[in-house]
Amino acid sequence: MPPLNPISIFAPPLQRAGFEWMTVGSVAANAYGEFRVTNDVDLVLVMQPADALQLVEVFPETEFYRPPVEVIQVEAARSQRGHFNLIHHETGFKADIYLAGKDPLHAWALQRRRAAQVSGVDLWLAPPEYVVIGKLEFYREGGSEKHLRDIRAMLAVTSFDRSFLENEINARGLAELWRPLAGERHDSSEMKSPPET
Repeated sequence: MPPLNPISIFAPPLQRAGFEWMTVGSVAANAYGEFRVTNDVDLVLVMQPADALQLVEVFPETEFYRPPVEVIQVEAARSQRGHFNLIHHETGFKADIYLAGKDPLHAWALQRRRAAQVSGVDLWLAPPEYVVIGKLEFYREGGSEKHLRDIRAMLAVTSFDRSFLENEINARGLAELWRPLAGERHDSSEMKSPPET
């Protein structure tokens, strides 16, 4: 039976190989909010073109679909928006790998990532401010209500650097989407932090 959380497929190889990375998207939102089932994970990875060979070693083609090494190297060379997928053959679980490149928000978040354990797996979580910004951007691009539900759940139980969050939201043109969510927020005496390893 496949594991309930796809992060258990993708995190251990990255940890063993010593890559600098963090979990974003629904897995991080679950850790900061409330659980919902997902078959995909979103990861931000620090990688240079020369690291592509190490990556394909820890995600062997007998177990994973992955792009050819040359494609991974091209994506890793991008200063922004480098991206590729990994798919686990047995379970069909997918990881969207977003390469950190020279994006300043990625750099900010990687400096503040949090060690955590989710579904018994050691991993790195992006800070909650980064997760909210990403969810707002995904909602703007695709309109899926799941992103707004994730944000509401996070706001109910997790503390944020509101000044940083709102400055970034304004700078990215997301204020109109954020305003109704921020207005719904109820102060809670129990703010949730992810479990530390």
